[in-house]
Amino acid sequence: MISTEQAKQTAIRFDKPIPILRSFDEAKAREFYLDFLGFSVEFEHRFEADLPLYLGISRDGLQLHLSEHHGDASPGATIFVPTHNIEQLRDELQAKRYGYGRPDIVEQGWGKVLEVYDPFGNRIRFCQS
Repeated sequence: MISTEQAKQTAIRFDKPIPILRSFDEAKAREFYLDFLGFSVEFEHRFEADLPLYLGISRDGLQLHLSEHHGDASPGATIFVPTHNIEQLRDELQAKRYGYGRPDIVEQGWGKVLEVYDPFGNRIRFCQS
């Protein structure tokens, strides 16, 4: 018979997931995710200088991976991000006067939603309950 402590040590446990989003153009990805959304680069990886980029980015506890590799992800994904202070995020994004989108909050039955669309057809749905 195993103790409660042993059961806790051997139990399956998951850490938070890190979504992988498909990207096709490094300059556009950096403009959108770093300049507009305010993410910072955690790491960059290429097998060789002229091969596709795999980029790890983060902002305030949210981590994303952007991949130019064909098999890593399909364009057109949606990720749902529980968010605090969504009005502050909206105000920050609108103040940047991004030429390809001026997101606003939409009230839904489950909370406030602020959606942004990246240049590759992916959608990030920020939501505050």
